[in-house]
Amino acid sequence: MAGEDRSNRPARMAAEIRQELARLIARDLGDPRLEGLIIASVSITKDLRLARVYWRLAILAGPGVNVEARRKEAQQALERATGRLKSAITSRLKMRFAPELRFEYDAGQEARDRIDELLEEVKRDRKSE
Repeated sequence: MAGEDRSNRPARMAAEIRQELARLIARDLGDPRLEGLIIASVSITKDLRLARVYWRLAILAGPGVNVEARRKEAQQALERATGRLKSAITSRLKMRFAPELRFEYDAGQEARDRIDELLEEVKRDRKSE
Protein backbone atom coordinates (compact mmCIF):
# COMPACT_ATOMS: atom_id res chain seq x y z
CA MET A 1 0.00 0.00 0.00
CA ALA A 2 2.81 2.44 0.87
CA GLY A 3 4.45 1.71 -2.50
CA GLU A 4 1.27 2.63 -4.34
CA ASP A 5 1.05 5.92 -2.46
CA ARG A 6 4.66 6.73 -3.33
CA SER A 7 4.22 5.98 -7.03
CA ASN A 8 1.11 8.16 -7.16
CA ARG A 9 2.72 11.05 -5.28
CA PRO A 10 4.30 12.81 -8.31
CA ALA A 11 0.95 12.87 -10.14
CA ARG A 12 -0.83 14.16 -7.06
CA MET A 13 1.83 16.83 -6.45
CA ALA A 14 1.75 17.89 -10.11
CA ALA A 15 -2.01 18.42 -9.88
CA GLU A 16 -1.65 20.41 -6.65
CA ILE A 17 1.17 22.53 -8.12
CA ARG A 18 -0.93 23.21 -11.23
CA GLN A 19 -3.89 24.33 -9.14
CA GLU A 20 -1.76 26.50 -6.84
CA LEU A 21 0.14 28.12 -9.72
CA ALA A 22 -3.11 28.95 -11.51
CA ARG A 23 -4.43 30.61 -8.37
CA LEU A 24 -1.20 32.51 -7.66
CA ILE A 25 -0.89 33.81 -11.21
CA ALA A 26 -4.52 34.85 -11.46
CA ARG A 27 -4.85 36.49 -8.03
CA ASP A 28 -1.49 37.32 -6.49
CA LEU A 29 0.96 38.37 -9.16
CA GLY A 30 -0.99 41.20 -10.78
CA ASP A 31 1.29 41.30 -13.83
CA PRO A 32 -0.68 42.44 -16.92
CA ARG A 33 1.60 40.34 -19.14
CA LEU A 34 0.06 37.25 -17.53
CA GLU A 35 -3.53 38.21 -18.28
CA GLY A 36 -5.37 35.29 -19.87
CA LEU A 37 -2.61 32.83 -18.98
CA ILE A 38 -3.75 29.25 -18.40
CA ILE A 39 -1.67 26.58 -16.69
CA ALA A 40 -2.43 23.69 -19.03
CA SER A 41 -0.56 20.99 -17.13
CA VAL A 42 2.36 20.24 -14.86
CA SER A 43 4.64 17.22 -14.93
CA ILE A 44 7.05 16.56 -12.09
CA THR A 45 9.96 14.18 -11.70
CA LYS A 46 9.66 11.25 -9.29
CA ASP A 47 12.01 12.94 -6.82
CA LEU A 48 9.81 16.10 -6.93
CA ARG A 49 12.84 18.27 -7.78
CA LEU A 50 11.81 19.49 -11.25
CA ALA A 51 8.37 20.61 -12.36
CA ARG A 52 7.70 21.39 -16.02
CA VAL A 53 4.82 23.83 -16.23
CA TYR A 54 3.02 23.94 -19.58
CA TRP A 55 1.05 27.12 -20.19
CA ARG A 56 -0.93 28.85 -22.92
CA LEU A 57 -2.77 32.09 -23.42
CA ALA A 58 -6.55 32.12 -23.63
CA ILE A 59 -6.67 35.54 -25.25
CA LEU A 60 -4.43 35.73 -28.30
CA ALA A 61 -6.21 36.70 -31.48
CA GLY A 62 -7.51 40.10 -32.38
CA PRO A 63 -6.69 43.06 -34.55
CA GLY A 64 -3.18 44.36 -34.00
CA VAL A 65 -2.17 41.57 -31.61
CA ASN A 66 1.35 40.28 -32.14
CA VAL A 67 0.95 36.71 -30.90
CA GLU A 68 4.67 35.93 -30.74
CA ALA A 69 5.44 39.11 -28.80
CA ARG A 70 2.59 38.35 -26.40
CA ARG A 71 4.00 34.85 -25.76
CA LYS A 72 7.51 36.21 -25.16
CA GLU A 73 6.20 38.81 -22.70
CA ALA A 74 4.28 36.16 -20.78
CA GLN A 75 7.34 33.87 -20.70
CA GLN A 76 9.50 36.71 -19.36
CA ALA A 77 6.91 37.53 -16.70
CA LEU A 78 6.78 33.88 -15.61
CA GLU A 79 10.56 33.64 -15.43
CA ARG A 80 10.73 36.88 -13.43
CA ALA A 81 8.17 35.54 -10.94
CA THR A 82 9.72 32.07 -10.63
CA GLY A 83 11.35 32.68 -7.23
CA ARG A 84 8.17 34.08 -5.73
CA LEU A 85 6.11 31.21 -7.18
CA LYS A 86 8.55 28.57 -5.88
CA SER A 87 8.44 30.02 -2.38
CA ALA A 88 4.65 30.24 -2.34
CA ILE A 89 4.19 26.69 -3.65
CA THR A 90 6.68 25.22 -1.20
CA SER A 91 5.03 26.99 1.71
CA ARG A 92 1.39 26.40 0.75
CA LEU A 93 1.84 22.75 -0.20
CA LYS A 94 4.10 22.12 2.81
CA MET A 95 6.90 20.69 0.69
CA ARG A 96 10.32 20.04 2.23
CA PHE A 97 12.12 21.67 -0.70
CA ALA A 98 11.17 23.88 -3.60
CA PRO A 99 11.00 22.16 -6.98
CA GLU A 100 12.71 23.90 -9.87
CA LEU A 101 10.00 25.39 -12.10
CA ARG A 102 10.49 25.33 -15.87
CA PHE A 103 7.83 27.14 -17.84
CA GLU A 104 7.16 25.92 -21.37
CA TYR A 105 4.60 27.22 -23.83
CA ASP A 106 1.97 24.58 -24.73
CA ALA A 107 1.22 24.91 -28.43
CA GLY A 108 -0.95 21.77 -28.36
CA GLN A 109 -4.26 23.60 -28.02
CA GLU A 110 -3.42 25.87 -30.96
CA ALA A 111 -2.68 22.81 -33.06
CA ARG A 112 -6.01 21.22 -32.06
CA ASP A 113 -7.85 24.46 -32.87
CA ARG A 114 -6.15 24.64 -36.27
CA ILE A 115 -7.12 21.02 -37.03
CA ASP A 116 -10.73 21.82 -36.11
CA GLU A 117 -10.65 24.85 -38.45
CA LEU A 118 -9.31 22.73 -41.30
CA LEU A 119 -11.94 20.03 -40.74
CA GLU A 120 -14.71 22.66 -40.81
CA GLU A 121 -13.23 24.04 -44.03
CA VAL A 122 -13.31 20.57 -45.62
CA LYS A 123 -16.95 20.12 -44.53
CA ARG A 124 -17.92 23.46 -46.08
CA ASP A 125 -16.09 22.60 -49.32
CA ARG A 126 -17.86 19.24 -49.55
CA LYS A 127 -21.27 20.84 -49.01
CA SER A 128 -20.65 23.43 -51.73
CA GLU A 129 -19.70 20.76 -54.29
